[in-house]
Amino acid sequence: MEKITGKNNSLIKYSKRLFDSHRARRIERKFALEGARLCFDALNSEIAVTHFFITEKAAEKYPEQFKKMVKTARSAYFISEETAEKLSDTKNTQGVFCVCEMPEKRPEIVKNKKYIALDRVQDPSNLGAIIRTAEALGIDGAICFSCCDVYNQKALRASMGSALRFPVIQSENLERDLIAVKEKGFAVYAAVPSRSASSVCETRFSDSSVCVIGNEANGVSDEVKNAADKLITINMPGMAESLNASTAAAIIMWEMVRGNK
Repeated sequence: MEKITGKNNSLIKYSKRLFDSHRARRIERKFALEGARLCFDALNSEIAVTHFFITEKAAEKYPEQFKKMVKTARSAYFISEETAEKLSDTKNTQGVFCVCEMPEKRPEIVKNKKYIALDRVQDPSNLGAIIRTAEALGIDGAICFSCCDVYNQKALRASMGSALRFPVIQSENLERDLIAVKEKGFAVYAAVPSRSASSVCETRFSDSSVCVIGNEANGVSDEVKNAADKLITINMPGMAESLNASTAAAIIMWEMVRGNK
């Protein structure tokens, strides 16, 4: 394996841009991963790894995963500790990085499945946590409209690898997409902090259903509310007026799948 020692290497600069820039990721249709957990999770996904970087110290620490990734990635390089610090987005780097291709095919929305839709969720930690919880609970996919970048480093870390496996459908117009799935037989629900809405605990979710979680500050848009078949809420007898978006999503997704258990 070739070893890269300089921080100014063109491939290292290219990879660093993918870590730092949403625009670069969008143009190149590639994203970068850091850390042993995330990088080696790519081995268990359909994500294609184009470049793999690892320090010699990390290769000794993760020998089996190192061998598998060298065979899987299109190209693999040893990097110096100094170069690893250049690439790293964390305080203490593990010395493991890779560049991956974004999926080319947009996941389909399939009848008799349940989806969580996210209306302008902007906090990458919320987005990653929702994707992680959705995969864990057996939700079938996430529909994202004007959300933060799912390939943002904070979102990827919060997802704990789920973002590499879980179907994420990017929406250009959520209202239009919800109307389209209703025509296919889906029931659409929107989560709102309102006492007049139906309790999520008393809601019987359709086998084909989409539930919308709104923006952290402004909630679900009026257009999306109007497109929904039903407004639902999480009853909160305490003093707090609302829940964190990822917490609300977790409760609602549990109720969505609970009837199937």
